[in-house]
Amino acid sequence: MKMGKFYAGIAILLAGCLFAGCAGKKPSAVAEEKEIEQIFAVNTLVTKPGNLDNYLEFGGDVTSVNSVTVMPDQAGKITNILVSVGDLVKKGQTIAYVNPLRIGAVYNDNPVISPISGRITSLPAQVGATVSQSSPLATVARTDDLEIKINIAERFISRISNGQKATISFDAYPGVEFAATIFEVSPVLDAVSRTMGVKLRFDRDDSRIKVGMYGRVKLVTDSKKNAIVIPSTAVVVRNEKNYVFTADSHEDNKTTVKLVPVTVGITVDDKMEITEGIKAGDEIVVKGMSLLNDGSKVNIVSVVQSEF
Repeated sequence: MKMGKFYAGIAILLAGCLFAGCAGKKPSAVAEEKEIEQIFAVNTLVTKPGNLDNYLEFGGDVTSVNSVTVMPDQAGKITNILVSVGDLVKKGQTIAYVNPLRIGAVYNDNPVISPISGRITSLPAQVGATVSQSSPLATVARTDDLEIKINIAERFISRISNGQKATISFDAYPGVEFAATIFEVSPVLDAVSRTMGVKLRFDRDDSRIKVGMYGRVKLVTDSKKNAIVIPSTAVVVRNEKNYVFTADSHEDNKTTVKLVPVTVGITVDDKMEITEGIKAGDEIVVKGMSLLNDGSKVNIVSVVQSEF
């Protein structure tokens, strides 16, 4: 009888421990079942009005607006050269002498005169060389008045006109752009190349620009002023429509995003004009939006400064 009471007490004790153990695990189980909140890290940009220029790009060579090849008045032998490449000369200045040196006759040296003021850019002549009246002795150019010549393909000629603005860059000066303006458009096309000749003059004199340099010309064909310009990578396509994610901060210090439909204007390089959907001052997601959906919670890691 005593043994029965002993076993009954042990059973009651075990049941109590089991109940206490289950009661202790209940809060933990509830915590595990609680849904984990997902927050995405993103970078944003605050939009503001900017300018966007569409352009055509061509290559061309820098030349002098006023350049003259100097030739002798008479054939003969060059007896003296008075200038060197790079020298400045004035109009009417003697740059060389040529003597006819005909057999049986004695002639004085004939001066070769520069017809314009400028700088000697080429001097192929050598003392002692025999030249004709069509032989170039030197080239004199106005190096303070430069132009760049380009050829425009026929399909683009409707977008070209006098007074059109352009920027020109050179490999010698990375990241530097020089302003220029179209001042001459050929009235005819080359029948062989099907291109139209165009000349541009630099807006300012710059000693860094040299005759003979090769430049990359960006002709501005369409300019948008005070437009909303954003990185083209910020636009996402859903169901064949364009959207951007805008950030919306709440009073509880949480930020969510909204999927906003937008209308796209012109696209230039990695920049895109937005004509409808967002306005200046809106904060949009520019990085980290691939996994986002409308209403997703985000953590803004950094706000990118607009370059437009």
